[in-house]
Amino acid sequence: MDVTVTLTVNGKAKTITTDAERPLLDVLREELHLTGAKYGCGEGRCGACTVLMDGERILSCVTPVAQADKKAITTIEGLATGDSLHPVQEAFLAAGAMQCGYCTPGMILTAVGLLEKNTNPTDQEIAEEMNVNLCRCNGYTKILNAVRRAAEKRQR
Repeated sequence: MDVTVTLTVNGKAKTITTDAERPLLDVLREELHLTGAKYGCGEGRCGACTVLMDGERILSCVTPVAQADKKAITTIEGLATGDSLHPVQEAFLAAGAMQCGYCTPGMILTAVGLLEKNTNPTDQEIAEEMNVNLCRCNGYTKILNAVRRAAEKRQR
């Protein structure tokens, strides 16, 4: 059944008419041409499709677009301000926390969501929060270092 939904994506209102059960990921990629969120497993198990909805991490491949109606969606494309990277993006770059880059947008958005809730997480809390995001290149140590670096920068 088609519905009309209004999403605020990266600060801009977008109205889409589509099947209510269509995955948000498909709408972001196919209708709005925001390709940072990736299709990985299609089952919400890898985190490649992670975006923030009203500041909370969601897995957009298993989130029906109807659930996003009148919500604020942040994708990796919406984190930087002009030419200035978001502090978490800067931390990932500085720590070399990406290899192939496929998981990086989801990892960064998960870290942003974590640091919005907990500005000084322990390594255990970082690992638990980041656990939904899989890195096929096994860059976990660098990713942990990047999240820790971003948290420390926020403390200054």
